[in-house]
Amino acid sequence: MKLIQYAALVLAISSPTAFAGDCTAPEAPQLPDGATATMDDMLAGQQAVKAFQAANLEYMQCLEPKLAAAEAALKEGDEGAKEIYQQAQDSYNAAVSVEEEVAGQFNTEIREYKAANPG
Repeated sequence: MKLIQYAALVLAISSPTAFAGDCTAPEAPQLPDGATATMDDMLAGQQAVKAFQAANLEYMQCLEPKLAAAEAALKEGDEGAKEIYQQAQDSYNAAVSVEEEVAGQFNTEIREYKAANPG
């Protein structure tokens, strides 16, 4: 299982639907294999990464008010908000991690493409 697919699975598991409500984590894109990809494949991969990053930003922005509301409830002494706050924080952090992994993996594929297509 590729790193990106594993990261997407971790994100899906760490984002309970009861918490997520109307916030839906985007799926990580399928990246081209830089060692065998064409320039068109790499450009399509770049567009897929950009689209994923935009969707992931929307997802994180959707989580922010939920995180803030749970944090406010915690400060008011609502112990029930503790779990919701932790889930929101875990979901947000997982989204950041997946985005970093997607970008890192795409950079690896670019290096592989350049090595396979010198000049």
